[in-house]
Amino acid sequence: MLEQINQLDQSIFFFINQHLSNLFFDWLMPLLRNRYFWIPLYFFMAIFFVKNYNKQGWLILIAMGLTFGLTDYTSSSILKPSFKRLRPCNNPAIKAEVNNLIPCGTGFSLPSSHAANHFALAFFLISIFYNKWKPILPLTILWAFSISFAQVYVGVHYPLDVTFGGIFGGMIGYVMGTILLHLQAFNGWKPGN
Repeated sequence: MLEQINQLDQSIFFFINQHLSNLFFDWLMPLLRNRYFWIPLYFFMAIFFVKNYNKQGWLILIAMGLTFGLTDYTSSSILKPSFKRLRPCNNPAIKAEVNNLIPCGTGFSLPSSHAANHFALAFFLISIFYNKWKPILPLTILWAFSISFAQVYVGVHYPLDVTFGGIFGGMIGYVMGTILLHLQAFNGWKPGN
């Protein structure tokens, strides 16, 4: 059973990594998974939250930082060393076939920390803002999914890595957002005001 799952995972990986390959994606996907590409978005969110929500905005930023830190530490320092799954670009059995668009890295593959971190932030934001602003759901899911898809496309993660990372990160983000909303400072929280 495990071997069949692994074979399906590799088949989907090669479909995304090779068969969907095109010049536009070859340019776009390395950008989407580059952490520096998103700095303007993070900067905008920080200003927006503090300007519009004052003390609550600062608490949102602190909780986002804690959410990111917890997710990143757990996925990178606990889960990856436990699973010890090689990245596709480092797997001796298939690495010659991988269309690798960025440096492979030396770390393990499962779960994808990029997927975990971005789905954690997405679900954190959804849990806080969804009741007042419904478009937050598709926008943040699309954002996290595009980063996760890019991880597979550039050759550094299998689909199962990003799926597991997304589920894991989404759970942490939802829990952290729910905890934040139960703080005294968020009594009567109305993000649309």
